[in-house]
Amino acid sequence: MKEVLKNYSGILLLLLGITIGSIIGIAAPAVVDYIKPSGDIFLNLLFVSVVPLVFFAVSNSIASLEQQSKFGRIILTMSFTFLLFILIAAIFTICAVYLFPVSSISGSSEMVTETANQDSWGNRIVSFFTVGEFTELFSRRNMLALLIFAFLTGFAARKAGEKGQPFRIFIASGYEVMKELLLLIMKLAPIGLGAYFAYQVATLGPQLFGFYGKPLGLYYIAGIIYFLVFFSLYAFMANGRNGVKSFWTNAIYPTLTALSTCSSFATMPANLQAASKIGIPNSIANLVIPIGTTLHKNGSSMSSIIKIYVAFLIIGRDFFEPSNLLLALGITVFVSIVAGGIPNGGYIGEMLMISVYKLPQEAIPAVMIIGTLVDPLATVLNAVGDVVAAMFVNRFVKV
Repeated sequence: MKEVLKNYSGILLLLLGITIGSIIGIAAPAVVDYIKPSGDIFLNLLFVSVVPLVFFAVSNSIASLEQQSKFGRIILTMSFTFLLFILIAAIFTICAVYLFPVSSISGSSEMVTETANQDSWGNRIVSFFTVGEFTELFSRRNMLALLIFAFLTGFAARKAGEKGQPFRIFIASGYEVMKELLLLIMKLAPIGLGAYFAYQVATLGPQLFGFYGKPLGLYYIAGIIYFLVFFSLYAFMANGRNGVKSFWTNAIYPTLTALSTCSSFATMPANLQAASKIGIPNSIANLVIPIGTTLHKNGSSMSSIIKIYVAFLIIGRDFFEPSNLLLALGITVFVSIVAGGIPNGGYIGEMLMISVYKLPQEAIPAVMIIGTLVDPLATVLNAVGDVVAAMFVNRFVKV
C-alpha cells in the first residue's frame, strides 16, 4: 500500500488541488482573483523552465544518435505519424458533424477590435520559422523557430566529431539539469494548478450553457470518443495489449496536467516522465515529444474542423462541398503545426481560417468563443497524443 501511495501521490495531490480549485470556482468566484496569482506564478516558472528544456532535449537527442540512418528513420517516421494522426482526427470530426448536424447558429454581432497585422504573408512565413535576434529564440512565442534552431544545433554537434565532444557533453548536462529543475517546479503543481483551475471554472463555466452548446457538445463527445478509442488503437498498434495497459497507466498524470493548464507546452514534463515509465528510449521521446508539442495537435485538428463548420453555419454556406472539405483539411494540418503550445494559442489558426475562406467579420467572434471553450479537451488531445505518437514511432524505429 505504501508503494502504491508513493507511485500515485503526485496524481492524488493534483486531483485534490483541482477538486478544491473547482469547488472554489463554483462556490466562491469572488475569491478567485485573490488566488489566481499563485497559479500564474506557477505557470510562469513552468514556461521559463520548459523553453531551455526544449532546446537541450531536442539538440541532445539529435547529437547523441549514433547512426545517421537511425536519425533519418526517426525523423521520417515521426513526420508520417504526426501527419497521419492529425488527418485521422480531422476526418473523424468531419464524419461526426456530417452524421450529427447542428442547426443554424446566430453569430455574435460583436466585432474584434484588435488591430489586424498588416505584415505581408511573406513576412509572416519568415516569422514562423526564424527570428531576427538570438535572444528572441528563447520565447515560447517562437517555439517553431527554437525547434528548428535546436534541430540544426544538434545536427552540427554531430557533424563536429571529436572537436564537438565538449559541446555535446554540455547539452547533455544541460538537459539533465533542466529536467531536474522541472521536477522541482512540478512539486508546486497541486497548488498552482488548483488555483488556475479555479479561475477557469469561475470564468468559463457559465459560457458552456450559452448559444454554442450544440457544437461544443458535439466536440466534447467526439473528442472523448477519439481520446479513448483512437489512442487505445494507436497504443495497441505500438505494442499490443501491453501497450494499451502501459499507456493508460501512465497517461493519467499528463491528462490531468493538460486539463488543468490548457497548455500542451506546460504538459511536456509530465509527458516526458510518462514516456520514460512506458519504456520509450530517450533518443525517441526527447525528440518526438518536444517537437510534437508544437507540430502534433490532434485536439487542434478536431477543433479547427468544428470552428470552420460553425463559421459556415453562420454565413449559410455548404461546409460539405468537396472543395471546402479539402481546403479545411489543408488548413487543419497547417493550424495544427503553427498553433503554439500555450493557452489559447489557436487564435493564429482562427485568423488564418477566416482569411483563407474570406469569411465576414461576423464569423470571428463565434470561432474565437468556440476555440476558447474547447481548449481544455483540445489540450488533452494535443498533449497526451504526443505520448502515444512516441510509442508509435518507437514501434517502427528500434534505437
